[in-house]
Amino acid sequence: MKADVLVVGSGIAGCAAALAAAREGADVLVVTKATEPEDAASDWAQGGIAVTQSAPEEFAADIRRASDGTADPEAVETLVSESRAVVEDVLLDTLGVEFDAVGGGTDGTGAADFDLAREAGHSSRRILHVDASTGAHVLRPFLQHLSARDGVRIVDDATALDLLTEEGTVRGATVLADGEVEPVFAGATVLATGGIGDCYARSTNPAGATGDGVAMAALAGATVSNMQYVQFHPTAYDPRTDPQADDAQPFLVSEAVRGEGAALRDADGRRFMPDVHEDAELAPRDVVARAVSRARDRTGRVVLDVSDLDFREEFPDLAALCDDRGVDLDAGIPVAPSEHFLCGGVAVDDRGRTSLSRLFAAGECARTGVHGANRLASTSLLEGLVWGVRAGETAAERGRGEAEVVEYASPRDSDPALPDAFADTKFDRLGRTMDGFVGIERTPDGLGTARARLRRLKGEVDAYARTRVSRSIYELRNACVSSLLVARAAADAPSAGCHSLVDPDGSEESDDAGQGVTPSADD
Repeated sequence: MKADVLVVGSGIAGCAAALAAAREGADVLVVTKATEPEDAASDWAQGGIAVTQSAPEEFAADIRRASDGTADPEAVETLVSESRAVVEDVLLDTLGVEFDAVGGGTDGTGAADFDLAREAGHSSRRILHVDASTGAHVLRPFLQHLSARDGVRIVDDATALDLLTEEGTVRGATVLADGEVEPVFAGATVLATGGIGDCYARSTNPAGATGDGVAMAALAGATVSNMQYVQFHPTAYDPRTDPQADDAQPFLVSEAVRGEGAALRDADGRRFMPDVHEDAELAPRDVVARAVSRARDRTGRVVLDVSDLDFREEFPDLAALCDDRGVDLDAGIPVAPSEHFLCGGVAVDDRGRTSLSRLFAAGECARTGVHGANRLASTSLLEGLVWGVRAGETAAERGRGEAEVVEYASPRDSDPALPDAFADTKFDRLGRTMDGFVGIERTPDGLGTARARLRRLKGEVDAYARTRVSRSIYELRNACVSSLLVARAAADAPSAGCHSLVDPDGSEESDDAGQGVTPSADD
């Protein structure tokens, strides 16, 4: 199979790359593990998409402040300067997304029509949204548009296994689909595979967020960086506080709820955030997440008090989720931090180019420099959109008519398939290790323990992967590689933003940022 541009992943970044490449006249093939829109993290995005209003310098300052001063100024300028135009072009004009508007209007003729929200870390209201389920209202029409567009083919339920390389140039990828491995030769390849939620036991990501793009790129020799910056969202529903609830994957309680006045209270009913930060509940995510974690450790429980807002009226989707779990809204929503977003990843420039020729990356798997050590709320969809478009345009320019058949080694599949429980057991070990030692606060000794355990686990998985081909075994390999990269980067970098390195007594070791390039995926 051949294509001018191969896009791996079907979230907002992958869709944006595919659209942009097709607009440039490229033949585009999208390969995705997803079978439904909700398989992509973009579909789960609640809060919305931040857009520059009348004060772009204020937006840029908020991004830098949230990043603990580590965001790349040029990347921030790219995001802020292009946000309005790309949202209007793709989301409004092309897809017709009907963001919530003042008075219920949906014509979208100007910024004043929109019901702009404010979230933590933002100094003003600038977030476009559709209730608290914005991602679904963006991604689903995006996929429908691409499915009907000439020049774009989408292959779902397909797993990219490895990148095809020739002397430092990426020529496509091997893909597992319908039980068969097939090479896809491409003039340019765009990785848009999302994050690493499955590396942790508790995550707000959908299942299947196994760090595929990061691991494939690292194994092919691409530079990855800032992997220590794993963001934890402070207000994910905590089912463990409710004896009637199962321990299912937590759902996100959007930051927009705090933006409208909800307060965080510990088990004693005390509102603790005003004592932690001058912006209280609207402090940057890393600050709030650590404060919630410590309050839970101290008192046993934290709830989000929504009594001062008309929660059911303002957030009907979230209210329905709470009702499904039997949450007593009068008593507050029990919350706990949960792995949410990878701020590091495959290092890219302002066009999504990686260190390998003809390989691009966009979205959560890419490290653009925008987020630095901590991401500002409601900038993930925007980053995926801006860099997806830029990567798609440049990939089309680079890849049109350039797909070449190259020699490659097909993976061995000679041994019997493993039982279904094999991967589940290994993922359980992985999640317990990452939650226990590479979580919201880390110690040097704990990171050393994590690296040793992760190396052993990766060695076991590699031994099985050498003679077996399946989605689960490759996802497990990728998750192990990504986890090792996080643990090693965390051990080598001082504290900054969402990477909090502490002494055993809980004191922080350093406030200086670590921007180094992560080492080999083989540790």
